[in-house]
Amino acid sequence: MSQASAPDLQVTATDRVALVTGAARGIGRAIALRLAGDGFHVAVNDLSKMSDELEKVKSEIESRYGDNKSCIIFADVSKQNEVREMINKTVQELGRLDVMVANAGILWSGPFLGATEEDFDRIMNVNAKSVFFCYQEAAKQMIKQGHGGKLIAAASISAHKPFMHGSMYATSKWAVRGMTQAAALELAKHKITVNCYCPGIIQTDMYYDGTQAVAAQTGVKLDDLQHRLVHQTAAMGRLGQPDDVAQCISFLASQNSNFVTGQSLIIDGGIHYT
Repeated sequence: MSQASAPDLQVTATDRVALVTGAARGIGRAIALRLAGDGFHVAVNDLSKMSDELEKVKSEIESRYGDNKSCIIFADVSKQNEVREMINKTVQELGRLDVMVANAGILWSGPFLGATEEDFDRIMNVNAKSVFFCYQEAAKQMIKQGHGGKLIAAASISAHKPFMHGSMYATSKWAVRGMTQAAALELAKHKITVNCYCPGIIQTDMYYDGTQAVAAQTGVKLDDLQHRLVHQTAAMGRLGQPDDVAQCISFLASQNSNFVTGQSLIIDGGIHYT
């Protein structure tokens, strides 16, 4: 059996470059800031309509971590040509690509029998197809560089156990989990590790939008639903914060995770156990 060595340890964190998609707010923003704090130069991505938020992230990186470079790259990551151009621009601006964090995603909530083909296509395009494009195009660049790298993507605890009225969302996140395992098998020989992270109930705009939708669809009071989700479901008894997730991505992006690949890391405060 051939052996895959660890990613190049000669490249220090201060030389390394990370690209984070969906970085304008929430978990993506926290990841971008955390990786900058770890010494990475960071390219931040989102849709052009999020330009003001991205500018704030870039400014915060540069003000807090003055030695770190940052750049903004607008792209719709559900389109392969835009992902390819996003990675090319990252290399042009920052010199290389060592860590790809495919964080961008959307939520869908509704009864299974009410889901449409349009619902399915939209959430699969953003949540699953975008990860495929990011993994594939980033891996090509990392192989060209010859130093290995880290591919990391957003899944969810719904990739382990779906929630009521979350069928399409769970489907998209199971796809990410399976893709991560399959890619890890093939890319190990190139010194590329591939892992995904599975957040639970994290205090973001997406969480509030989702709970409001489920409450409206089920007739449950919003306060009761939120209390049940947090205090009766999670062992830690609190909402997760974006920084809780970012700390774990810091590990996956570091040399400390060189022997970790094909995994889906659950970050949920004790909701789902495997």
